[in-house]
Amino acid sequence: MTLQLLKQLNPSQKSAFAVSFILLLPPFFPNLFQPLGRASPSMFSEWIAPKPRHVTLLEGALHRQIPVEVQSSLWSPLAYQGWKPCRDPPKPPSLPEKSRGYIQVFLDGGLNQQKMGICDAVAVAKILNATLVIPHFDVNPVWQDSSSFADIYDVDHFIDVLQDEVSIVKEIPSDYSWSTREYYATGIRATRIKTAPVQASADWYIENVLPVLQSYGIAAIAPFSHRLTFNNLPSDIQRLRCKVNFEALSFVPQIKELGSAIVYRLRNTPAIDQDEGNAYLLEETDKVGKQQAGKYVVLHLRFDKDMAAHSACDFGGGKVERLALAKYRQVIWQGRVMKSQFTDEELRSQGRCPLTPEEIGLLLAALGFNNRTRLYLASHKVYGGEARLATLTMLFPLMEDKKSLASAEELAKVSGKASQLAAVDYFVSMHSDIFISASPGNMHNALVGHRAYRNLKNIRPNMGLLGQLFQNKSMSWSEFVHAVLDGHKNRQGQIRLRKEKQSIYTYPAPDCMCRS
Repeated sequence: MTLQLLKQLNPSQKSAFAVSFILLLPPFFPNLFQPLGRASPSMFSEWIAPKPRHVTLLEGALHRQIPVEVQSSLWSPLAYQGWKPCRDPPKPPSLPEKSRGYIQVFLDGGLNQQKMGICDAVAVAKILNATLVIPHFDVNPVWQDSSSFADIYDVDHFIDVLQDEVSIVKEIPSDYSWSTREYYATGIRATRIKTAPVQASADWYIENVLPVLQSYGIAAIAPFSHRLTFNNLPSDIQRLRCKVNFEALSFVPQIKELGSAIVYRLRNTPAIDQDEGNAYLLEETDKVGKQQAGKYVVLHLRFDKDMAAHSACDFGGGKVERLALAKYRQVIWQGRVMKSQFTDEELRSQGRCPLTPEEIGLLLAALGFNNRTRLYLASHKVYGGEARLATLTMLFPLMEDKKSLASAEELAKVSGKASQLAAVDYFVSMHSDIFISASPGNMHNALVGHRAYRNLKNIRPNMGLLGQLFQNKSMSWSEFVHAVLDGHKNRQGQIRLRKEKQSIYTYPAPDCMCRS
């Protein structure tokens, strides 16, 4: 169909043509829907970024005037809460006189899922009085990342920190050189444990894995994700997991150097003057300007294509976008993601819809972040690409990410390595003044826990509240600000004690922290 014919169609005919076009795309252009779309916005997703959905709130946010006391409170460090990391173990660390054998674990998932697996593997080795082989990272099926443990973490530091409690070796002894990932992939093996239940108890390992160690001298556990309980474990085992997570796992110098360079540039690069059209956005009092000088906030903007497709929510792209996401689910997950039984309104009221870049921008503005805020985007892979980021950029013109702050030569060292790039973001996030994640997930959980351990400020969006507020199209900016501030008073890093079945890595108190 020629461009001239398209111009002659009425709106309903154009819509029908667009839908038909989408249906025909996958067979002829499969790359538009390939898994690569998980790593970066697909070509198709760039076409469908909608216009702002909350125009009234956006207008208020662009002309926002934030009281000095609100910004002062926002940027002030988190007050001491009476908790500190437990430095003294509940009992003196000790190695067994003789190891019962070697434990191997094969870890999948991304950086933070693997990190939890490492901590659990050390604990299992301690429970069994076994020697841990440095964990093996499987190739990530989403990102095709083949990074190893040694590519991300300082192996010598890891072993040194834990040397008094767990025996760890870099490589498996030659007598067991046959025990490889490839070996276990080719058949059923007596030394492979693949029946470990999720949240397995210490007794389960003693009853099921110890006999294998005693018979063969080695046991390989795969899968090994969430395979150790958080409940009913001795305090020294819990404390050991904390020690691994918060002390033993240190990034390699290459990651630290790039992360440190980014942090330095965030804190020391002068603000870029905006054009005259945005001049009204940059008016600040000297008091506020001095207070936030050199500070930055990290935003983990978790709005990729997988999140959008999994959520079954409506993101404003109309029938075309809904059809595209449905087709993506079909191609990537072969129909395993079913249509939600809830309406979009119900999902939003329940806080089950990811915040779009526009919505997280409005939240940040209502919380008191002004237009001179240094905003760093972590894991910057957004469904809709730059077009969907336009509103967020309008609200926060000093927004940065790895590509804007690091040179091509610096990024080349970690290019194509998703886990190493995530590690850089993790490092930058741990050194930020404030961290906020748009939606819960592994990185959110890991950073919220780590920063709580160090008494650093986090902001947890109240998803249910925000879902309801964004559905109220008659709400004024001042009403929105009042509701947001009121609903986030106790969501800025206050210590939350771990409840039964909750992760020790997300809620480090009281297992990893002591009252002072």
